[in-house]
Amino acid sequence: MPADTYGQVVNSPVGRFVAKRTGLPRPVALERHSPGDPVIRGQVLLGAAPGAARLVEPLARVLHDAHAETATSLEGPVRSAAAAARLDAAVFNAAAPGDQRFKALVFDATGIADSTQLVALQGFFHPTIRRIETSGRVIVLGTPPRACATPREATAQRALEGFTRSLGKEVGRGAAVQLVEVAPGAEDQIDSTVRFLLSPRSAYVSGQVIRITASPLHPEVDWGRPLLGRVALVTGAARGIGAAIAEVLARDGARVVGLDVPALGEELRSTAERVGGEAMELDITAGDAPRAIAERFAPGGLDVLVHNAGVTRDRTLGKMPADRWSELMEINLSAEERINDALLDGGVLAENGRIVCVSSLSGIAGNAGQTNYATSKAGVIGMVEALEPVLRERGGTINAVAPGFIETRMTSEMPLALREAGRRMNSLRQGGLPVDVAETVAFFASPASAGVNGNVVRVCGQSLLGA
Repeated sequence: MPADTYGQVVNSPVGRFVAKRTGLPRPVALERHSPGDPVIRGQVLLGAAPGAARLVEPLARVLHDAHAETATSLEGPVRSAAAAARLDAAVFNAAAPGDQRFKALVFDATGIADSTQLVALQGFFHPTIRRIETSGRVIVLGTPPRACATPREATAQRALEGFTRSLGKEVGRGAAVQLVEVAPGAEDQIDSTVRFLLSPRSAYVSGQVIRITASPLHPEVDWGRPLLGRVALVTGAARGIGAAIAEVLARDGARVVGLDVPALGEELRSTAERVGGEAMELDITAGDAPRAIAERFAPGGLDVLVHNAGVTRDRTLGKMPADRWSELMEINLSAEERINDALLDGGVLAENGRIVCVSSLSGIAGNAGQTNYATSKAGVIGMVEALEPVLRERGGTINAVAPGFIETRMTSEMPLALREAGRRMNSLRQGGLPVDVAETVAFFASPASAGVNGNVVRVCGQSLLGA
């Protein structure tokens, strides 16, 4: 794939000068995770809105357990919560002079019960947002509007989405901003989500809303290898995003079975060998494919299913023959439904099992010349929404990632102008990498993400399309 030549030029000494003088966008090199890295390098400022902020103590416990260097204001409930969680927090005084900077700002907004109280957002972020470091993180936590006690509270909590999406387009320097909606009763389920969003694993995720609901499952995990002892099946694993997913799941401890069509058998076997896994050569659209997959695993023997296999067959609708439509729909959507049926009906997916689907930004925003592709990827999102209560009843979850512009073999073949537009039309001003999609899949796949169900997270650097 071609290098991001523009990004390299504007980050050279001369390029930085020219970009600053002319106002050209200058993407920064994003920090990404390496094995053995801490959750976050740098100080986290923890704050909360006045009122019944119900997530301060759970947040303090997460930061303590993650060994995060933390600061709070000198007085108030946040400081008390930090002390109760045995969190050794530094002091931040916004009125005092100094150059204290932060790698992350974490704000509990659950205490905001009325629109007049939204001023607490300005009060916390105005003196701190310009102190955030390169590749920093901002996380605002609220309550799902439908779970609020009054219409006024629901109104105020819904307003948080507009705030976080706008702030994500202001911060710059590779920083990311997210909203996490935590349902009442799910306060003990925030750990995996907060760790993911604080860490470089979420490098290309910004402007997103992640919803956490209550779950009775609280498995112990090794945060260094959270998938240890679990079995994962990744379709379309021979190359590109699928191969990256296989690599990250294996890095996190999973035994990976990679699946792809026989025509890509050599590349598939290479991926399987690289991750210490197994290869399964199979066309998922074949009539006996669901049965073959179900028989490959013992009952309850599959912990993670990743639906990644997919194709594009671009053409405007007026020029699209029926076979071009049907072939794509079979691969991208219908085969996934049949595989789900076989694995769920046969009891193959384990308790606290995971189904993770790869959708696309096209399934959210649409795209000219991709009516078939966008339809299939919107259907994947519909499948997630429809199966969420089914998986919840069985003690599992289903979620989806929706990649934007990712640097792959396919995007490398795009015309230069379209490729550059795809790279720049997002808040991070650059394309993502296959590993960025894979890290988000691994977050969904973690046994600690039991409360994360029915979500669609765009891995797109906060694309200006479909935002």
